Amino acid sequence: MSGGGRVGEASAGSREGAHTILLRYLQEQNRPHSAQDAFGNLQKEHGLGKTAVVKALEQLAQQGKIKEKVYGKQKIYFPDQDGFGIVSDLELKGLDNEISELSCKVQTLQQNCHHMESELKELKNSMTTPEMVKEIEELQKDCANYKEKLERIKSAANHVSPEEKEKVYSERKLYCREWQRRKRMATELFDAILEGYPKSKKQFYEEVGIETDEDLNVTLPNV
Repeated sequence: MSGGGRVGEASAGSREGAHTILLRYLQEQNRPHSAQDAFGNLQKEHGLGKTAVVKALEQLAQQGKIKEKVYGKQKIYFPDQDGFGIVSDLELKGLDNEISELSCKVQTLQQNCHHMESELKELKNSMTTPEMVKEIEELQKDCANYKEKLERIKSAANHVSPEEKEKVYSERKLYCREWQRRKRMATELFDAILEGYPKSKKQFYEEVGIETDEDLNVTLPNV
């Protein structure tokens, strides 16, 4: 079925003539085209085949209706500029202004495209709607648990007053200082004994039955 459709399109193009279609197209565009460019731009609308396009362009060039330039292995075709007449300075200035305006539009579109690509990249890295709904539900559960815990704390009858808290801290500081003082006194006493003791410090502690903070993995707090 698809082959039949293409035949119909090719017939429509052939009735008008590949030469006529290509000549009119090149004159309207007024810029260089390769055979592949012309084929790609006209095939869908007119159903022209690649071979027909190449042959028609070569024949138009031989007839002098279009110009042909060879660049390496590629041929470029464009309309004869003599047929377009002389362009005035005013028209050239207008074309320059139009080119400038279009260049600004292209730059703006490129900037917008870059901005949209950045937004798209950010959205791809963001959570999806189902993921966000699940996250919100979990956060709401956590919030409810924290509120319940806060209410229990507020309603508790055994609150510690600032005065009681200060008293506890003061007593802790006092006991820690006393701990430091007694540890220092014991260390000085043991060092004096060990000066005349024939065995090692470890053996002395074992014989006397002394347990140090280090033996019990106890650290003296800083006060």
